[in-house]
Amino acid sequence: MIHPSKSRSQRRLILFAVAVVGTALIAVAPSPGGLTVKGQYALATMFFAGFLWVTGALPLAVTAISIPFVLTALGVYPDLDTALVGFADHLIFLFIAGFMLANALQKYDIDRRIALYMMYVMGSSPRRLVGAVMLATAFLSMWVSNTATTAMMTPIALGVLTQVLGREEVTAAADDPSADIDSSVAADSRSEDKDSGTSSDVASDGGLADTTRSDSFTNLQISMLLGTAYAASVGGVGTLIGTPPNAILAGQLDKILGYEIGFVQWLLIGLPIVVVTLPLVWYLLTFRIYPPKIDDVDDARDEAGRYLRAEGPLSTRGKRVAIIFTVTAGLWVLGGLGGFFSDYLPATWATTIFGGKGATVLGVEGHQGLLYYVMVGLAAIPALVLADTMEWDELADIDWGTILLFGGGIALADALAATGATNWIANTVFGSLTGAPILLVVGVVVLLIIFLTEMTSNTATASIIVPILIGIGGIFATTLGLAEVSAAIFLSVSGAVAASFAFALPVATPPNAIVFGSGYIQQEHMMRAGVILNLVMTAVLTVLIWLMFQFVWPAILW
Repeated sequence: MIHPSKSRSQRRLILFAVAVVGTALIAVAPSPGGLTVKGQYALATMFFAGFLWVTGALPLAVTAISIPFVLTALGVYPDLDTALVGFADHLIFLFIAGFMLANALQKYDIDRRIALYMMYVMGSSPRRLVGAVMLATAFLSMWVSNTATTAMMTPIALGVLTQVLGREEVTAAADDPSADIDSSVAADSRSEDKDSGTSSDVASDGGLADTTRSDSFTNLQISMLLGTAYAASVGGVGTLIGTPPNAILAGQLDKILGYEIGFVQWLLIGLPIVVVTLPLVWYLLTFRIYPPKIDDVDDARDEAGRYLRAEGPLSTRGKRVAIIFTVTAGLWVLGGLGGFFSDYLPATWATTIFGGKGATVLGVEGHQGLLYYVMVGLAAIPALVLADTMEWDELADIDWGTILLFGGGIALADALAATGATNWIANTVFGSLTGAPILLVVGVVVLLIIFLTEMTSNTATASIIVPILIGIGGIFATTLGLAEVSAAIFLSVSGAVAASFAFALPVATPPNAIVFGSGYIQQEHMMRAGVILNLVMTAVLTVLIWLMFQFVWPAILW
């Protein structure tokens, strides 16, 4: 019998060997017309990274830090320092600051208090209870990474379910689920072990489990857990720091086009999408796909209120964190309103505060701006320490793998753009759509991104596809009636948004994976809801993006 770890190791070696051989074959093949030798080597590097990302042969971050090595080894860059520039991109530091702020919120249970409060206020019926969990998850996911939000909200959702269904009716998909009900949320008067869930099958009628059985999944359990995952993905679209594809897009637009999306700009892009799509996902889950068949949720609502009261008053340090977070978020928004306030300030102060090329109050020419959103984020970190709320080891406990993944994606995008490989791919792959109606172009982009994300992950898909979408701006500029840069921005933003709307498979997004990994839901539950939502969201996003293209984005993006 082959030991599982040995089997995984063999699979990893085989896949890595395939990646190396494939990369070598692309590198030594005759160069196609219109593609430089360095461009061909950049494509070979993209295959290397893309293949390993898609197959999961190596952790995403390990593949990412291999990209500068491959680019330098193939001669795309003459030295390693140039290949590593992407890892020092300013947006990487924005995410570092965002992750550290999230750690502070979690340390003092501020995020949990928000979730419990929303459930207590809104949870007057089963559907509204699911809606409260989804709304709390989506809101938190805008400011805390959607991965961390889902990890926090899943045990809370399970705790709510124990109050509605009873602990014995919260069905586990396996004998030993990898994540259990949070005892601090789901404390129950019963003394039963929370690991007592048994292996089960889906209820034949897809509805409420019989009260005499514990081996059936209820619609309430399925809709609440799926709603938690889906709300985290949708909510992450709302802000620039909410989900990795947003940051990948912003970083690659800056590197390839020299175009920078500000925090407020993205808020005006993402928030309307969240406002439209989140209620639709909730409606489809709770009214059409998995409608709850329970009437009384008073126990769950009361329990949320009880735990909220048990939290007690927020500590002095917790209040300091809340103030720092509120001020930081407020300054992020204020910093994007420079165009309005600059007219009312002396020119030197406007340049110093909001940025520009003119003289500053410091007597120098040109300034990034004190309210530049990355500057504000970085300033919040020493503020947390000076306020005696966080120590370095607590701040440093963040998802460094995601940070490295951003750097690798930016390094790859830089290479593809600098060598002309992005434009070559765009002309070769998407040239046939030239002259097609705008709705068709957007629909193809959205459908392609959602499909690829289901097969890989939204982060890997964004890292691979966003540079290509930027490159096809020139092809569709005439079709869209825009300048090349504006067309590239429009298509890449559309693709980045679509990357957060893959709902069918656990691998597609971290929230999907976390909820599935909890052991309280089966893949067929996610498949059934996800396929329906993918199809509906493809149509909805296509129309919504087209409407925003017509009436909103021109005033924001170009």
